[in-house]
Amino acid sequence: MKPVALRSDRLVLDQPGAADVDDITRYCQDPVFERYLTTPWPYERLHAVGFLHNVVEPGWAEDREYTWALRRTEGGPLIGVIAWRSRLGDVGFWLGAEHRGAGLMAEALGVVADWVFAQDVPVIRWECAVGNIASASTARAVGFRYTGEAPLDVPARDGSRPPGWHGELTPISPRTPRPGWPI
Repeated sequence: MKPVALRSDRLVLDQPGAADVDDITRYCQDPVFERYLTTPWPYERLHAVGFLHNVVEPGWAEDREYTWALRRTEGGPLIGVIAWRSRLGDVGFWLGAEHRGAGLMAEALGVVADWVFAQDVPVIRWECAVGNIASASTARAVGFRYTGEAPLDVPARDGSRPPGWHGELTPISPRTPRPGWPI
């Protein structure tokens, strides 16, 4: 599939590219990433280059993982990343520290969910490491239903599957926070 650009009221979502390597590197050095994400640690520039060449580009080309850069304007700097993985049927995302707290990731997640559902996907799954309140708050804000705590489907850096919070969203799910979340 060719990369698809998406838009929301405050964001442009397009494919990350070579011009984004330094921003990806800088954001992925955030200690929060070490604690909650599966990105390499310590994160170096070579990891960002590998992400683009080994994940982003073949993901779109092979119709298996669709990764978008979040930008505030067309051609603007990358402020975060969101992806939908067709194999697992799940979403993953991160936002640079200085851009958190304004509802931008929830806005991006809603736009991506609309696009995924337009591809006739019946459910989108989400998970995060237990304690990742920011990720859980984003999923909850978009209307994901909390489905419980269980080992993560995506292994941690060391190959283990620590406890995770899980949720799901369907095309008919209300796009408002739902009860039952541990946060």
